[in-house]
Amino acid sequence: SSDDPLQHHIHTEYFHVPQQTADVINRARAQGGRVVAVGTTVVRALESAAVMSDMKSGGQLQQQGAATSLYILPGFQFQVVDLLLTNFHVPRSTLVMMVSAFATREEILAAYQKAVCDGYRFLSFGDAMLIL
Repeated sequence: SSDDPLQHHIHTEYFHVPQQTADVINRARAQGGRVVAVGTTVVRALESAAVMSDMKSGGQLQQQGAATSLYILPGFQFQVVDLLLTNFHVPRSTLVMMVSAFATREEILAAYQKAVCDGYRFLSFGDAMLIL
């Protein structure tokens, strides 16, 4: 509802990233692999875990479980997630802001315009997109 996304207060949610998941991701990254998140909640969980694991300082992803209010906006520096498979989300939402962090706002808006023109379905049981 805010005109300025920086003035919006995002909700807090609990997440848990088990050590087994962290180990798989660390191995994949060490071997040059990429991490595909299926859904925006997974992105938020993995990136929150990355912040708590201090990956910016060269650390590896560690098991984490906590409440997070991480707000992912364009310009966000992803530590874990390389690609995102997600639904088409409603305009002016925090989820549109998050997907815009994977590409430019213009690219996301163009994809959404194409989806509307082609009759794609939005929201939870709609069509999906893979953002590379």
